[in-house]
Amino acid sequence: MTKPQPGTKPQSSAAPAGFRYLPGYLSAAEQQSLLEDLRRVISAAPLYQPRMPRSGRPMSVRMTNAGSHGWYSDQSDGYRYLGEHPVNGRPWPAMPAALLAAWEDLAGYPDPPQCCLINVYQGPKVRMGLHRDEDEETFEAPVVSLSLGDSAVFRLGGLSRRGPTSSFKLHSGDAMILAGEARLAYHGVDRILGGSSRLLAREGFEGGGRINVTLRRVTA
Repeated sequence: MTKPQPGTKPQSSAAPAGFRYLPGYLSAAEQQSLLEDLRRVISAAPLYQPRMPRSGRPMSVRMTNAGSHGWYSDQSDGYRYLGEHPVNGRPWPAMPAALLAAWEDLAGYPDPPQCCLINVYQGPKVRMGLHRDEDEETFEAPVVSLSLGDSAVFRLGGLSRRGPTSSFKLHSGDAMILAGEARLAYHGVDRILGGSSRLLAREGFEGGGRINVTLRRVTA
């Protein structure tokens, strides 16, 4: 998979060094093919709804994983990675080849990803609060993100939760990389623009919506 480089960076004073944004990274055919791969992953590892630590409040986003490590959260033990599905106890499915190819193309890191976190956004109130990805043992490898389906209003900040942020739209097929200083940047999803894409609805996801895939290294 060879794509245009280096992509376009949104005009934002808040974007830290190492942030890259590649609009239209995946073609329409590649998006459809990847979505078929993800449907097979979800069939083997059904979507679950994690809960916030301490409060136990369910997150609005449903998720699942592929690879050797899967991200999970519950009230008692908080954010962490598991080697098996938290509901059926089975090992996570293998990561689709297209995602391994995207990592090789975008990450600039010698080792393969260990976690493919699949977030499914469906419904008018689904969002992701401002956070940073810091549950891994190492932050040397980047986080690579791919978007499918409805557009999202994405919020990007810096290394401080209370620092300045900016927002821009992520569309189906877009890629984003958090590397270097940006690896620990705060970010979130303010809202999903329902009906902006027909991709998920065409591929059997009732009600449409958005899928975001993030590829990560977990261990050093």
